[in-house]
Amino acid sequence: MFGVVLWSDVEDRRAVIWCADHGDLAYYCAGEGEPCPDVALDAGDLVQFDLSGESQLRRARNPRVVAEEQYPGIATRLRAAAPEEERGGQARDAIIVSLDTLRRRRAARQKLDRPLALTAG
Repeated sequence: MFGVVLWSDVEDRRAVIWCADHGDLAYYCAGEGEPCPDVALDAGDLVQFDLSGESQLRRARNPRVVAEEQYPGIATRLRAAAPEEERGGQARDAIIVSLDTLRRRRAARQKLDRPLALTAG
């Protein structure tokens, strides 16, 4: 699976990854029952990883950085994309963006990007 790191803690070697399949986020924590790869993940990095599901949590395993800083500022842009009602009065740094909202917006943009079909009438 490919994804983009939204948040990371280099010291604790943890990260939250937005997956290319636009499903639930994947969580990475080095050393949880696996060999600890020597990889530093930073927000905005494009990564490839193995995905496993544990109950209702998706885990990223064996991450490999494909391109550093491929999507700088992605977390900020996602927070800005959240409608005001979904922010619930939280500080901008504490916003949790609904993936359903992002999917609806993406679908709406795709409809606008389609070429118009003109017919002779």
